[in-house]
Amino acid sequence: MRPLRYSINVTLDGCCDHRAIVPSEDIHRHAVENIQQADALLFGRVTYEMMEAAWRSPLPAGAMPEWMKPFARTIDAAKKYVVSSSLNKVDWNAELLRGDLSKAVQQLKQQPGNGLFVGGVKLPQALAELGLIDEYEFVVQPRLAGHGPTLFAGLSKPVDLTLVSRLELSSGAVAMRYEPKR
Repeated sequence: MRPLRYSINVTLDGCCDHRAIVPSEDIHRHAVENIQQADALLFGRVTYEMMEAAWRSPLPAGAMPEWMKPFARTIDAAKKYVVSSSLNKVDWNAELLRGDLSKAVQQLKQQPGNGLFVGGVKLPQALAELGLIDEYEFVVQPRLAGHGPTLFAGLSKPVDLTLVSRLELSSGAVAMRYEPKR
């Protein structure tokens, strides 16, 4: 069974708004490594549209520094599944997932391969509620944003986690990986 891994950047005060995160070469390199460990990405509509607008090729010349280009190429080429009831079609190496979320994700997880990688905020909360996330990674940024949104607001019950690894990045961010206690 393929594991479902979740990773998100978050500030020290819990803000998960991507605009509150200062981009850095080591964070992008770490994200490339994460994506390369997965057979496909799983996004909700909002994250899919945001990522597509930012990273779909061809990007205008000079749109980003050289160190961002490996991330752009990696995410552009990745297979994607999009959970949405409002989109009628997707492209960008993507396929729509419809119907029962639990059933659809369980079917993806049962396929052979290295794993699935989920990003965003709302979809991961729904997947956490269903107990479908096998690994959580929080890349904690050395910044206080002073505003939200925050992760897992409104989660119906606590999810207890066990720390399985910790990686300090040169930017000062710390990537902490956890697995749910079973």
